[in-house]
Amino acid sequence: MPYSFFADLVLIIHGLYVLFIVGGLAMIMLGAASGWAWIRNFWFRAIHLAAICSVALLSWLEVICPLTILEVHYRQQAGQEAYHETFIAYWLHKILYYEAPMWIFSACYTLFGLAVLVTWICITPDSPWRKTSRGA
Repeated sequence: MPYSFFADLVLIIHGLYVLFIVGGLAMIMLGAASGWAWIRNFWFRAIHLAAICSVALLSWLEVICPLTILEVHYRQQAGQEAYHETFIAYWLHKILYYEAPMWIFSACYTLFGLAVLVTWICITPDSPWRKTSRGA
């Protein structure tokens, strides 16, 4: 398969990762207001918190996202210049990548991570180790 396909695939995975983080917080808040039980699932919440914490940590350490590195590698292997790709790739790049000083990204990721942490505290996930007495 061509490297451009893999580059586009990595970009789509990157977009889904962002969607999981942003959409996950929105769903947690909406779900708390609507009484949805699934938003208290411990594993969903733990993975969600870990996802934004990893983004914030990488940004403060000034480490480029591994998904970005992988995508760039595939684009170079495909002989593509920076961001001259398919329609899907073009628009995902427009949404995901924008110019600003690194400290702004770090601050935004940290604030978003704190918002996720606040929902963890205020909208407590169910413990996976506590036995429930459903139907008893």
